[in-house]
Amino acid sequence: MQKSVYIGSNPAAKADLQQLVHEAALGDQEAFAAVYDAVAGSVLGVARAVLRDQAQSEEVAQEVLVEVWRTAPRYRPERGTALNWILTLAHRRAVDRVRSVEAAAARDTKAALLEHQPAYDEVSEQVETRLEQEQVRRCLGTLTELQRQSVTLAYYRGLTYREVAQALALPLGTVKTRLRDGLIRLRDCLGVTA
Repeated sequence: MQKSVYIGSNPAAKADLQQLVHEAALGDQEAFAAVYDAVAGSVLGVARAVLRDQAQSEEVAQEVLVEVWRTAPRYRPERGTALNWILTLAHRRAVDRVRSVEAAAARDTKAALLEHQPAYDEVSEQVETRLEQEQVRRCLGTLTELQRQSVTLAYYRGLTYREVAQALALPLGTVKTRLRDGLIRLRDCLGVTA
């Protein structure tokens, strides 16, 4: 007896598929071969519709058909047709594959982000820098006007001692003294040890 079946809208073919699944559940390899021939295209179609990747669709279809062979004894005709049972297995397996691929991609992305972490905490570095700047501004406020002008011109504008002296119209020695005294006061205010 030839056991190949064409599945379509033919109720007799659906009944035959149901019978073939029942026989495959009892270990009949020829019955399973007929089930395979009858549903392989539909299973591949469902997998391809979900996965959109030919290679993965073929893998999933193969897995589903192996699962049909292994779990045929669990098929219950009162819960639906054999074709619906098989295609439901195919759909679930394809969706599981999509989720698995997405989870793997998310893990890879997370791992890549963790590897790209800076060696230091940028936020705490910025906060620390701002606090230091505030402390320097506060300490600059403790200097005399002439000391603050000299320090600002020399260290914030990058002028040489001679250029500071020319800008303030003061002798070079006076500028050097004011800078030295201003830096000593800043050092003490900032708590820097010599």
